[in-house]
Amino acid sequence: MVKKFLLLLFLVLLKISLLPAQTLRKPISANYTGLGAYSLNHVDVFSFTANQAALAQLKNTTAAVYGERRFLLNELNNYTAAIGLPTSSGNFGLKTNYYGFTDYNETRLGLAYGRKLGTKMDIGVQFNYHGIKISGYGNASAISFELGTIFHLTDQLHAGVHINNPVGGKFGKNNQEKLSSVYTVGLGYDASEKFFISTEIQKEEDQPVNVNAGMQYKFLPQLLARVGMSTATSSGWIGIGLTWKSLRLDVTSSYHPQLGITPGLLILVSLSPPAGRGSEKENN
Repeated sequence: MVKKFLLLLFLVLLKISLLPAQTLRKPISANYTGLGAYSLNHVDVFSFTANQAALAQLKNTTAAVYGERRFLLNELNNYTAAIGLPTSSGNFGLKTNYYGFTDYNETRLGLAYGRKLGTKMDIGVQFNYHGIKISGYGNASAISFELGTIFHLTDQLHAGVHINNPVGGKFGKNNQEKLSSVYTVGLGYDASEKFFISTEIQKEEDQPVNVNAGMQYKFLPQLLARVGMSTATSSGWIGIGLTWKSLRLDVTSSYHPQLGITPGLLILVSLSPPAGRGSEKENN
């Protein structure tokens, strides 16, 4: 009980110290789940969580869930679920996120849309509802949106821009606390159907510039490995994924030099048969 009270007090003080811009809450391994955004061969349903334009390349109706125990603390659990639905008028995505515990938690619900503009350009947009609940302090909510574009410079080289919350959604009755704005430039290279590498340069409001870099290698069609790091926190991450029929299971781990290990588990399920040639490799 004492531990939970001290943690709650810390989180409340942290939120006050972050005024007027609140850092956007993301999984420690957020760039693990969104790694395939700047790729054609390795995109999956979670890719649109990094750039909504990646949703345009999804071929199958697919659902996924990712959970992590941040720094091995029950009070800092983070869960993310996403589903992608391809249609003839473009592709739709739904994402939900929960962070925290009973006395303090943050939730987010996002509705995304992505489509192709020819063969060289994809675009996407997402609208988000954010909610915060603090025991004894009440609830607060805010609305934000995201925009993304991906350019397929060649069959192997892909670049994009992502803008999150450019106008600043605000919390509270007096709108004194706002969500921070985040601007990202990404680049991905499909060296082959087995190997992919990606880099993002990210600038969040009131935070230092961060570089997310990662790579994926498929030893077999059923077995992949991912590794990467984020420079802002000097945190590294690694994961192994195993695919069986329409199911993919990833076991992940990230490491912060001061705060320790964050284990995670990702489950991805294809809910529809491939829509055409190349679907299988894009959803594994």
